[in-house]
Amino acid sequence: MVHTRTVHMIPRRRLTLEFTMWIFTRVSGAMLLLLGILGMVGALYLGARTQMDLPTLMRWTFFPNANHVVASAIPNVNQGWSNVLWRTVEVLIIVFGVTHGLNGLRVVLDDYVGHESVRRVLHYCLLVLWVAVMGVALAVVFTA
Repeated sequence: MVHTRTVHMIPRRRLTLEFTMWIFTRVSGAMLLLLGILGMVGALYLGARTQMDLPTLMRWTFFPNANHVVASAIPNVNQGWSNVLWRTVEVLIIVFGVTHGLNGLRVVLDDYVGHESVRRVLHYCLLVLWVAVMGVALAVVFTA
């Protein structure tokens, strides 16, 4: 009796949207935590230690925009926050946060919507929503 061995080829992994977004979700979650810590330390360093309450500190942390803290008792608010570093932090928080959240909504839609055509329409709606939210948010960042 002759035994023949069958060789099974391992399929090559392709870089799919699902895998890419799975990785992005993990990376963006970690980046949001790091950016939040950076914003909190920056807010405390720039004068929030004794001159503002916790809700104002949180708003200042996650949206480091000088217009959010104009009513606070901190002098020279614009001088501390109006630079390239905090604008970059603000843009990264918006990009990671909006994309992370809408990707989560996409996963929920994939789980609960059965019809492929309805799912595709909802995916396009999510894309339009992402573009609209990013456009408005970035306009606020760069015009404030």
